[in-house]
Formats: sequence, structure tokens, C-alpha cells
Amino acid sequence: MSDALQAAAVAGFLAAAVRVATPLLLAALGETVTERAGVINLGLEGAMLAGALAAALGSVAAGPWQGVALGVMAGAAVSAVLGVIVVVAGANQIIAGTAVTLGCVGLTGAVHRAWVANDTAVSVVPTLAAAPVPLLSRLPVVGPALFAQPVPTYAGLVLVPVLWWALFRTRGGLALRAAGESATMARAAGIQVQLLRIGATIFGGAMGGFAGATLVLGQVGSFAERMTAGRGYLAIAIVALGRWHPVGAALAALVFGAATALQFVFQSLGLDVPYQLFLMFPYLLTLLGLAGAVGRNRPPADLGRDLGS
Repeated sequence: MSDALQAAAVAGFLAAAVRVATPLLLAALGETVTERAGVINLGLEGAMLAGALAAALGSVAAGPWQGVALGVMAGAAVSAVLGVIVVVAGANQIIAGTAVTLGCVGLTGAVHRAWVANDTAVSVVPTLAAAPVPLLSRLPVVGPALFAQPVPTYAGLVLVPVLWWALFRTRGGLALRAAGESATMARAAGIQVQLLRIGATIFGGAMGGFAGATLVLGQVGSFAERMTAGRGYLAIAIVALGRWHPVGAALAALVFGAATALQFVFQSLGLDVPYQLFLMFPYLLTLLGLAGAVGRNRPPADLGRDLGS
């Protein structure tokens, strides 16, 4: 293989890795904020799924950016329901999050089937075009990977330092982290723990909806039932691997994006092995990463605990 072909192959692999990592990055950044406040949102998968369907409906009706806005609102609405259930009512976060996700699976499936039954053109969903950055997109290898992507990819990359600054360099970020470390002490210091946790949960859901919208409008170009395929749970694992830090979450998301892109490379080689082995590669990497992180990663002390415990 010539040097030019090798460079093109590497550039294509990196571009695919970044593209695949974008929904995981967006969802993981939102979940990082949520978990820093002390709430583990297992409804993130449902928020992504609701965002994906809302984005598809909105894009068909009004355009891709309207679809993105609807996707964000759908994810926020799903997590607002979860926030009220777990923060205000004090329900178990694991059970409530699982129930919300299962509810979203059923609801999106029913809406999608009704949509398909009433509209024969639903497979044509207007998508977000790539937005190359002048000059930078022409750089060899890294140009197409980092600077010739749809806008949501740039938004995710910009949010990494923004959230780092907000969490670790502002009084609001300090209050949010205090709510996740010790709700009792935070309340004694005058912090409105309930409001912070509900706000953080809604923000995480909005980012999950954004991730679902990006999956539909920036990658697939159509909606299918259960199309998130566990990406919400992967995003939660990425938060743990990233040690509840925006930069760590971004690096972990890129690793899983590369693992997913690598499975495409393996399948293209025509190896005489079942393709299901390649499909499980990113999930196997998740399990290995979590197993290796046991004992070294310390979550927020009050993560998963209700305000009364």
C-alpha cells in the first residue's frame, strides 16, 4: 500500500472514530454533571431514544436544526420526570431509571409505528451536513477527522473545557459537587440540594437527547426502534472510566469510538469468523475497562443515595 493510501486509510479511520464517539461524548458529558450532583441516571438510554425519535420527527417536519432542538427538549423532559421521581419523591434511582428507559422504549416504538403507518416518506430524514473548518480541514490525516465533522462534534469538543471550568472553577460547580459528596453537609451550608440535583438531571437528559439527535441526524439518517442499542449505558460506563471528569470522559469516549471504528476495519478484512464477535468488541472493551478500574476510581460519595439516607 502506498503512503497516500495509508494516510487516507488512517484519516478515514480517525474520522469514523470521532463520528461514532460524538453521541457517546455528548451523553457522557451530561451524565458527568448529573453524577457529580449525586444522581445516577439510568434513564439516559431512554432520554437518548426519545431524543432520537423527536429529532427525526422534527427534522422531517421543519428541518434538521429544529429536529436537534426537539431532541434536546425530549431528553430534558424524560429526565425531568426522573428527577421528580428520584429527588422529590425519593424513589430508588436504579429502579426508577430502569423504568423510565423501559417506558421510553415502549413509547418511542408505539409512536414510530404510528408514524410509519401514516407516512410512507419517513425513511427520508433531512440530516446535518459536515461543516469543514476553513484551512484546518485540509490538514493531513487529522483535518478530516477533527475539522470536517457536523456541528454537534464541535459542540461536544467545546463543552469539554467549558464543563471543566464550570465544575472546578466556579462556585456553582463547587456547590454541585458538594451536593454529590454529602447532601447533608451541603444542606447545612445553605445549598439547595434538591434544585441542584433536579437541574443536573435535566441537563444530563438534555445532553442525552442531543446525543440521540446527533445519532439520527449526524450519522444514521433515519430512526429505528431501539436504535440507541445500549449507548446510554455505555455513556454511564464512560463516566466511571473517565473518573467523573469531563476530560476523562472525552478521552474514554474517543477510545470507544475508535474501538467501534476498528470493528468495521476487522469486518472489511473478510476474516473467517462470525461478525458478531466484531460487534461485541466495544462492549468487551467496556467490561475490561471497568474491571481494570475497580478500586482506583472513587465516585461521588452520595452517588445513588436519596436525600433522606
